[in-house]
Amino acid sequence: MKALAKRFSALAVLFSLLLVPATAQAATRLIVQVQGGLSVLQPICRLLGWTVQYNLGDPSGDLFLVTAPLSLPLNLYLALPGLLSVEIDQTGRAMDAVSQGSVPSALYDSTPVNYYGTTVRHGYLTQPAAQIVGIANAQNAFHVSGYGPVAIIDTGVDTTHPVLQNVLLPGYDFTRNQNGADEKADLTQSTTAVVDQSTTAVVDQSTTAVVDQSTTAVVDSTAAKALNEPQYADFGHGTMVAGVVHLVAPGAMILPLKAFHADGTGYLSDVIRAVYYAVGHHAKVLNMSFSFTSSSPQLNTALAYANLNGVISAAAAGNSGRETLVYPAAYQSLVMGVASTSNNDTLSTFSNYGPKLVWVAAPGEGVVTLYPFGTYAATWGTSFSTPFVSGAAALLVDMNPWCMESQAAQSVGYAKYINSNLGKGRLDLNQALQAWQQGR
Repeated sequence: MKALAKRFSALAVLFSLLLVPATAQAATRLIVQVQGGLSVLQPICRLLGWTVQYNLGDPSGDLFLVTAPLSLPLNLYLALPGLLSVEIDQTGRAMDAVSQGSVPSALYDSTPVNYYGTTVRHGYLTQPAAQIVGIANAQNAFHVSGYGPVAIIDTGVDTTHPVLQNVLLPGYDFTRNQNGADEKADLTQSTTAVVDQSTTAVVDQSTTAVVDQSTTAVVDSTAAKALNEPQYADFGHGTMVAGVVHLVAPGAMILPLKAFHADGTGYLSDVIRAVYYAVGHHAKVLNMSFSFTSSSPQLNTALAYANLNGVISAAAAGNSGRETLVYPAAYQSLVMGVASTSNNDTLSTFSNYGPKLVWVAAPGEGVVTLYPFGTYAATWGTSFSTPFVSGAAALLVDMNPWCMESQAAQSVGYAKYINSNLGKGRLDLNQALQAWQQGR
């Protein structure tokens, strides 16, 4: 009776406030869950002056993005019959700015070599990070090359990159609501000319990278500011992530899901849609090299759904250099949070850390990977530690396609222990695959 009285009281407050003339205010993006789908939501929206944008892809069809002129605390709206939850559609980032070291020599090793049917640069295969986690040894010893799809929720990829041509699935662009996920679509014609040329070029990045074109092009955020093009702060991020996944698991198909813009920002609602899309398109692994500062009940629910459907998830711990929580990495029962280590197996100064955030760590300094326009880059950040773990999961799935999140986490947890701030330790592919093979 008390609960019922409380609900009627809240409902009375809500309706009394609705009688007050509304003042002009900007619309707020809300993630709204109802019981009964659109037929229940539409009358609520008419009452409140809200606008339904679209469904977010949940299996029950009850989750929607709504734009609304808010005048009340969110909890008061829950008094309306059929309205189950309301949360702000927060903005996350694909990558924070981090400090960087000198350009690794592996980037300049351009000798062409065959890698599972594709020509790549020798330095990409033999870089320190690849040797540290034991990529070649693990692939050869356990006769695995990866299995997917590996869904990468990010800024998209360069869909014409020659190294990725044989492993890319079509994907989807949630920022434009259209098929395909080519991040080059974010560039203007003038910007493309800056990036893709035969002389030294400068574009915006949150980390410093050097990419191989016909000469060397420097990717530097400070120079980009001089170009007044901060909208390209994270251009190339998704391609670089995909390049690391492919390095570890060249046999895995990659499903690019574009939920972030070239400036590195993206909406929670688009990430949630991407998670449900990944499950619906039979992804086995989910790479999330981004973070939100606040926990989201609906993102948690989406990842739990992915977990129940056999998807293995890895997420970046973030680059603030603090013991803090960011999401989705902090959803430890659903996701492996990944920190960054140096090539000397120490915590990277920029990496977040702590036992409540980090499950495992992987190299994240001077990682040589792919970059748009068929080029290569060296980059820094937990964003690029994470796909080493996602690639490891694809190798585990190659050994046994029934590998689940909990099993993958347990196997990956057989790592080189460093300290409790880095969870189970630095990723060791041989130990992880051996543990899974032996059923440990």
